[in-house]
Amino acid sequence: MRHLLSRRDLVATLTIAALAGSTSIANAKARGTVPMTASEQANLTLVENAFAKWADGTGGPYDLLAPNAVWTIVGHSDASRTYSSRDAFMSEVIHPFNARMSEGLKPSIRQITADGDKVIIFFDAAGVAKDGQPYKNTYAWFWEMRDGHVTRAHAFFDSITFNDLWRRVQP
Repeated sequence: MRHLLSRRDLVATLTIAALAGSTSIANAKARGTVPMTASEQANLTLVENAFAKWADGTGGPYDLLAPNAVWTIVGHSDASRTYSSRDAFMSEVIHPFNARMSEGLKPSIRQITADGDKVIIFFDAAGVAKDGQPYKNTYAWFWEMRDGHVTRAHAFFDSITFNDLWRRVQP
């Protein structure tokens, strides 16, 4: 007897299979057993350099955002939603966040991976808020890149830690 999958089940099965294959390739690239393409290496270098500039206070990752970049903060933080442009994200999240800090965030990358046009950055960041309290959080950013710019981003972080700062310290 033949078992037929519903369209939804078929899509879910194919999606899981595709993700498993992509993850295997990404893991092999991270281990160095599969070579990176020139485009992947270029994206990885751009992102690593942007994070290095962020850490030393001479630039940052937001310099890589395309003007029409779509940035989604996933979860339940006070800032969780989708921002439809670089300007919206910067004016509604980054500028108010930075205005709450007396010492800006310094990132420390735990892991970074490039696969096709996607770059995943897993990192910690710490700074000091204007009230003198430390701010520390762990982030995972999933970026889609085109022509050296981030066109789409999904950001994950500890919403409780973020909300505490956002509500406690006024910009």
